[in-house]
Amino acid sequence: MNFAVLFPGQGSQAVGMGADLFERHPDLLGPPADEILGWSLQAMCLEGPEEALTRTEHAQPALYAVAFALWRELETRLAGAPVAAGGHSLGEYTALAAAGVVDFFDGLRLVAARGQAMAAAADHEESGMAALIGADPATAEALAGARREEGGRLWVANLNAPGQVVVAGGAEDIEWAEANVARFGVRRAIPLKVAGAFHSPFMAAAARELDQAVAAVITRPAAFPVWSNVTAEPHGDDVGPMLVAQLTAPVRFAESLLAMESAGVDVFVHVGPGDVTAGLAKRSVQGADAIAVSSLDGIAAVVDLLQPSTG
Repeated sequence: MNFAVLFPGQGSQAVGMGADLFERHPDLLGPPADEILGWSLQAMCLEGPEEALTRTEHAQPALYAVAFALWRELETRLAGAPVAAGGHSLGEYTALAAAGVVDFFDGLRLVAARGQAMAAAADHEESGMAALIGADPATAEALAGARREEGGRLWVANLNAPGQVVVAGGAEDIEWAEANVARFGVRRAIPLKVAGAFHSPFMAAAARELDQAVAAVITRPAAFPVWSNVTAEPHGDDVGPMLVAQLTAPVRFAESLLAMESAGVDVFVHVGPGDVTAGLAKRSVQGADAIAVSSLDGIAAVVDLLQPSTG
């Protein structure tokens, strides 16, 4: 059975996540990680408070580390490797670490730098994101383009699944979208609880900072293909530039899922807190078989699905 592993992005964090992993993986989640981050990963994940864990500079490295540790547990129980991997935004870094493209701790340093840079960019100017309910990509682009023609700043930021498109822009642009969606045939624009206009030109300053961090990281050949959010294709030799571009480019997640199916994927496995990417796979790929493993307790079900007993 050909399976893909998918890793969650920011928004999947929750206080208590990884509670079953910290004692098993002090090598990944203990003092070495704390030294890189400058704060206790275990305390942040298990104690929060939620307001602190939700902050971009905390949520991103916490999700990356917990999801990778869970992948390590799952990986050791599988007879074969995935034929594809991907992640939503931040989750792409976890996928790259899972495939061995970047060392776990190098990836943690990158994610920490990314989170700090994105938080700083978001704090610089009030901005946000909104989900367009019932919009297809062309309609979303028409809406955003109409706003830009008026002098506004609004861009398509996430192409998550059919009917689930997200735009990003300044606070006034998000308000404009709420007030004007009907004339584009969109049912509603729902503002999201995010710190800023991620995956849009509002993150240009963050991209410049990330570029410096990426330059210091050594990449290696992938053990299995990892799909890029920017191109909706497997990464090539330009991993670093693609990660930098990802900050200001739309996340083409639905396209990536369909491309994985075309490449032979039978089952999509969400690995990490929550189950968001499994849900997106079900919505994007008709008849998709998708399952989520968000804790050690869920690993057995995934292993049984991927490697059914013959006895």
